[in-house]
This record gives sequence, structure tokens and C-alpha cells, in this order.
Amino acid sequence: MEKGLAVAQDCWDFAHSLRMRSKYALFLAFVVIVFIFIEKENKIISRVSHRLKQIPQSLADANGTDPALILAENASLLSLSELDSAFSQLQSRLHNLSLQLGVEPASKAERTEPEPGPEEEEAPVAAEPSQPASAPRQQRRHVLLMATTRTGSSFVGEFFNQQGNIFYLFEPLWHIERTVAFEQRGSSAAGSALVYRDVLQQLFLCDLYVLEPFISPVPEAHLTQFMFRRGSSRSLCEDPVCTPFVKKVFEKYHCKDRRCGPLNVTLAAEACRRKDHMALKAVRIRQLEFLKPLAEDPRLDLRVIQLVRDPRAVLASRIVAFAGKYETWKKWLAEGQDQLQEEEVQRLRGNCESIRLSAELGLRQPAWLRGRYMLVRYEDVARSPLQKAREMYRFAGIPLTPQVEEWIQKNTQAALDSSGIYSTQKNSSEQFEKWRFSMPFKLAQVVQAACASTMRLFGYKLAKDAASLTNRSISLLEERGTFWVT
Repeated sequence: MEKGLAVAQDCWDFAHSLRMRSKYALFLAFVVIVFIFIEKENKIISRVSHRLKQIPQSLADANGTDPALILAENASLLSLSELDSAFSQLQSRLHNLSLQLGVEPASKAERTEPEPGPEEEEAPVAAEPSQPASAPRQQRRHVLLMATTRTGSSFVGEFFNQQGNIFYLFEPLWHIERTVAFEQRGSSAAGSALVYRDVLQQLFLCDLYVLEPFISPVPEAHLTQFMFRRGSSRSLCEDPVCTPFVKKVFEKYHCKDRRCGPLNVTLAAEACRRKDHMALKAVRIRQLEFLKPLAEDPRLDLRVIQLVRDPRAVLASRIVAFAGKYETWKKWLAEGQDQLQEEEVQRLRGNCESIRLSAELGLRQPAWLRGRYMLVRYEDVARSPLQKAREMYRFAGIPLTPQVEEWIQKNTQAALDSSGIYSTQKNSSEQFEKWRFSMPFKLAQVVQAACASTMRLFGYKLAKDAASLTNRSISLLEERGTFWVT
């Protein structure tokens, strides 16, 4: 009995010993496996750390990666999860840098970019636009102030002459008219328009040498003392075009505010190219359709501003300014004759029709002229000069400077009108209707009969009698507002 109990006790002890040994064995096996994994992890971390140390520090700085996310103090990563995060961030930044340096094509970058998640689609990050090496120059405009004599074109031209970034020329086509003789009608008139147009095109391209064959006497070595109304173009009287004054050399149309030497056409052409924009005034361009090649020239960005005025006021002003050409009219008024020579009436009617046809073409806005034509009445400019100046500059696509605004304020509110038929210093709000109180009614009747259709188009009312002509409370001007900007 006791032996059986002893054997059972031994078996139990043996089984217990086996269980304990198996536990220790399993524990030792687990420890060995853990050590094996730790050793492999240390080898991986060591290799990664070695490669990270080879990355130039400047590259890490260029990408803006936080060093704490890459390397710990012992030159190893804090954990494998941080390693994955750091590698992802570093890969993304290296990818962006390669795109900026042009190393990797954009098409490849688009293929490797991860798909945006819902949150990214709802709140996309705005990409920073690439900036050119230098800001592009503003689109160069070429402004033609198209008018006829005594319509206030000298005054309106100063709106562009006073702006420093505009190269302005005052009546350069005067030289062509003085040199080349044309008839006023028929094919000869068309021939003169073609010559004017071709010269105008070259002038807009800053080829001022095109004027030299028409200047009398012809310039020598590109120097001339006879550039028409040079003093009315600021660009021709400022540095470096204004060369040192030469004693005993007479310049017919000298600069107003400073003494300059003879005009150097080469320096003037260079100054024209340096300016942002080009503008000129011309009273010798009558047919708008002849400007089509200029509007279609890819080298030009043409803007045409046609300035018109009440034909009655124009004739009253011309009789005073050009007395020699209007002797027939003055004689008719003085002698009280009932009939005026038909030739004079036909010339007046032809001038009005030419202006009307050009304006109607512009207002129809053909494809080649669309966005390039603006019709302005002198009376509107005289009443609201600053407002109209802003409209014209806005139409031309040129910012208006405070210097121009200051000039307009100073020169349109003069207490007394300056003397001279070409004066630009006036009390403009009172000036535009002065003709009504000096024009005989029978002269107004002739103009109204010859130019009725033109006056209706531009919004000029007919005077029924002498009393309505001189009655200031009766307006002869229809309100048209900005209808004229096409």
C-alpha cells in the first residue's frame, strides 16, 4: 500500500517536473525568437540610419523637413511607424522639389500623385502660380485722335500729351499735306488718304524717319529745325530728345518751356520706343475705312477716338481762325446778299457728309473695328472734361495718372480765356456755346440746311429762329451720355 502511494507520488512529481520544464522551454524559445526579431530590426534601422546620414543637410533644409521627424539623437529613428511617416513626407517633398527644378516631367508627377480624399476635394490647397523672371510690359496702345479743324482737338490732345508714359505727336501729317499736292475730290482724295494712312502706320511703329522726305528743307544727318509744332509734343522737348541749345540756330517751332537744339529724329524714335504707349492727333484723316489695315496689323493695337463738334460752331470758329480762306463767306455776310455761292455750300455739305459716314461706320462696329472706336462730342468734353478724359483713357486701356487730372483741373477753369486760336487754357464750361451769340442766324440756317443729317446723328438741335439761337435757356444739345462709347 505504501509502495503504491510512493509510485503515484513519483509519477506526479515527474509530470509536474515535465510541465515546469516545458514552460521554461517555451519561455526560452520565446526569448530566443524575440532576440532574433530585435536583431533583425536593429540591422534594418542601422541600414536606414546609414542611408539617411548620406542625404545632404542642405537638401533637407531646402525641403523644409523637420529633422526631428528623420533622426533622433542616437542617429536612429524612434520607431518603425515614424520611419514610414518620415519617408512618406521626405518622398513627397523631394518630388515637389524635383518638379520645381525641372528634373521630373509634370506628366509623370501627375501619374504618381495620390488620389485626393473627400476632404481634399472639398478644401483644395491653392497652388502657388509660377512667376516670370520679370513682369510683362503693359499692352502697348496706339491711340489716334481723329478730328477736323476747330473741333477742340488741340485741347483734347493735351489729355494724352500730359501723360508721361505716352509718346504724343501733334499733327505730324501736316508735313505731308504741305509737300504733296492733292485735289480734294475723286481719286486724288483717295490717293491722299492712302499716303496719310501709310505714313500714320509707320509713325505708330516709331519709324519717325518716314517724315524726313516731307520736311522742308530735308533734314541733314537726321537733324531738323522745322518739325511742325514740336513744342506741342512734350515727348519731343524732354530728355534725352532735348539736346543742348545751339546758338544762332533758329528753330521755327521751338519747345515752349525749355531751350533745345535742333530735333534729332533718331533720338525721338528711340524715345518713342521707350514709352509704353503712342498717341497722335490728326485732322487730315477723314475716311475711317482707310484705317482697316492699321486695325488688322498685328504689330499695332489701334484705338480710334473720333472727335466731333456742332457744325455751326466749327464754321463760326473757322471764319475767325482762317479768315483768308473764308473771304467769300465774310463778304456774303457783310453785303447782305441772299444767295451764297453754291461751291461753298457744296464744300460745307461734303465735309459734314464725310464726318457722318465715318461716324456711322464706327457706330455699326464692323468686325475689324469692334472695340476700337469711340465717338466723342467736344461739347461733352467741355462740360465734363475730367469725366470724359477718364472715359477715353478707359476706352484706350491706359491708366489715367494724377498729373493729367491736375492739368485738366488747372486748364479748364481759367478765369479768362488765353489768347491765341490754338490755346488750350479755357473756361471750358462757358467756351463751347460762345458761338451762339456771335453767329448771324442766316449763317446758322445755311449750316443747318447743309448738315441736317449729320447734326441729327450727333444730337445737335436745329435753331428755329434767331431768338432760340441766342437764348441760353434753350439747349441745342441732346443728352447722349456714354452712348458714344462703342
